[in-house]
Amino acid sequence: MGTAESAVGAPPRPGLRERKKQRTRDALVRAALELIATRGYEGTTVDDIVAAVDVSQRTFFRYFAGKEEVAFFVARLAESRVLDAVRARPPHEAPLEVLRRAVLDSWDGITEAVEQLVPLDLHMRVYRVIESTPALLAAHLRRATELEEELARVIAEREGLDVDADPRPRILVAAFGGVVRVAERRWSAGDDCSPEAMRAVMTACLDQVGPALAGNWRTGPSPNRGTET
Repeated sequence: MGTAESAVGAPPRPGLRERKKQRTRDALVRAALELIATRGYEGTTVDDIVAAVDVSQRTFFRYFAGKEEVAFFVARLAESRVLDAVRARPPHEAPLEVLRRAVLDSWDGITEAVEQLVPLDLHMRVYRVIESTPALLAAHLRRATELEEELARVIAEREGLDVDADPRPRILVAAFGGVVRVAERRWSAGDDCSPEAMRAVMTACLDQVGPALAGNWRTGPSPNRGTET
């Protein structure tokens, strides 16, 4: 009886055609990321990707608008998980805590979702290629701006605000996005490219948001700012 109830409550399994399409898409993603991680973004072409999967360019363009889209496919998945996590946070949480907890608490779920598509170490290697490739970094920053706008609208909706009349949601999300960028740069410059290392750097940076914005940074005596009269 319990099995029957589980079957009724479970989402329907995709049909054979949909499963084949998903396998082709996932194979293209894996091939593209492996080539990008190995040869670099500029050294990888759509022809290289389709040859690795043994499909046509026409098949590739059924799934992706171009090389940039497939390069960011896994990152887009992670972004959608963060948005879902923000929407699911308890209503009593303050906006900054919502963003912080959404990122950190959804980390394991994002990692599992990534691993269903590509090896985790491959995803992290491509992340470093993005950080070191001007064309990809520019696209990454553009995408980050678009994500910030979505997050600001979600935060405004949670708080019952008009995002176009009240600047606070966009200010908060812009500051939060800056912290994420600092964490990404620190992780990218380090020797450990593991997701655990990235999580540790991200946590440390997020924990510093409050002190960085409101704390006194000086560790020594205050400098003399003027001559007393």
